[in-house]
Amino acid sequence: MTSIARAASRRQFLAYSVAAAALAGCSAPPSTSTSAKSGSAAAGTPLTKIGLDYPFTQLPLYTTLVKLSTAAAKKHGISLLTTSDAASADTQATNLTTWVARKVPAIVSFPMVFEAAEPIARSALDAGLIWVTYGGTLEHQSADIKFSFREGGTLLGEAAATWAGETLGGKGKIAFLTDNTIELGRERTEGMIDAFTKAAPGVDVVAQEQAIDPDTGLAKTRAILAKHPDLALLLGVTDAAAYGGFKALQQAGRKNDDARTFVGGQDGAVPSLLAIRQGTFYRASAALAPDDIANAVVDVPRAVAAGKANPGVQVPIALVGHGDTATIDDLLAQNG
Repeated sequence: MTSIARAASRRQFLAYSVAAAALAGCSAPPSTSTSAKSGSAAAGTPLTKIGLDYPFTQLPLYTTLVKLSTAAAKKHGISLLTTSDAASADTQATNLTTWVARKVPAIVSFPMVFEAAEPIARSALDAGLIWVTYGGTLEHQSADIKFSFREGGTLLGEAAATWAGETLGGKGKIAFLTDNTIELGRERTEGMIDAFTKAAPGVDVVAQEQAIDPDTGLAKTRAILAKHPDLALLLGVTDAAAYGGFKALQQAGRKNDDARTFVGGQDGAVPSLLAIRQGTFYRASAALAPDDIANAVVDVPRAVAAGKANPGVQVPIALVGHGDTATIDDLLAQNG
């Protein structure tokens, strides 16, 4: 069993819990008494609609999340509404304001700019609506769905560092595809860079480039390879970006099974999982289970509506790599 597989086996997906958990390095200030007020405002109200506001429609997870959340909602007689923000903070604000005006009973929103979301969330609570913050915590909210973003980056960075030590003798070159535009990206970026550089100080960091989608990952990695054709490791803040980098390395002539190349990402996106399963030099992903996320999108607002204490959840994350076939197959099945 590889070191990556061992790391994954030690960190299997945690049992799903409806208890709120502390998030290391959370995305916004802790909630205040406003949250308690919002919970009581909607307590006992049966839900008929939930609005899911996930702004990054360009990511592979978006389609899967909408499909699974729609199915999870249908089981409880709830219809799911979605926005089309196209990764625009201004468009997101407009769409959310419209939902509040139309009194969508429950809104699950992944804010691109947490400060900009605060007044909208407050207006939702003032209107007696449920507001669930996805990916962090707002001051004004009913509950939140949180993720161990920094942990995911740390898992990936540690696995890559271990591989570099075992395979390259702790030497070589690494590039990072990062995101510094939102808290999620910053935490993942800091986690993977800090963990890797601490554990593999002899590996040279030759680039840190902003990229979250496949096309940008492809373009940025091509540019990096033009200067550093001997690049050995590439880590991405998302699997989408890392997969673009993976394709760039292939196009530059790297064989799929190159023993001295390591690419890894975060999310558990289908193309990356398939590449890992096939034994390519795409070696690891810090993966989230789509079913866990979709269930949280539906179950957290339902718990708020039912007046349950501590309705928020923290969605677990686990590293998967070569040898984790059963886990990868399960994740692929969830992605349809």
